[in-house]
Amino acid sequence: MKPLDHLKNLVVMAAADGSLDEQEISLMMDRCYQLGLSEEDLEKAISFASSSDARLILPVDRTEQNQMLADLIRMMAADGKLLEVEKRLFALAAAKMGIDKIELDALIDQLVGKYP
Repeated sequence: MKPLDHLKNLVVMAAADGSLDEQEISLMMDRCYQLGLSEEDLEKAISFASSSDARLILPVDRTEQNQMLADLIRMMAADGKLLEVEKRLFALAAAKMGIDKIELDALIDQLVGKYP
């Protein structure tokens, strides 16, 4: 999966509730830097997320899928609120990637262990 597509997914999740708050933007900027992307790439991702073409671009590789889901969880939690629209988007992404409940629970447990 291309780093820009990964970033676009994070912005789509962050924008799912209709707004981008400071914590979400900070997390997006951090991931942008970690993915080796520029501020211009972040602007492209934000434009994509606010367009009628906005959608998640799902990876096919299991390692990339797990990384994507972990980042989506972090983005969902960034503003301190887990809204129903975010939960549905996350559940849909996991289901479309064929992630079963056991794998998802393990991933969540791993994240909770890393980020108490």
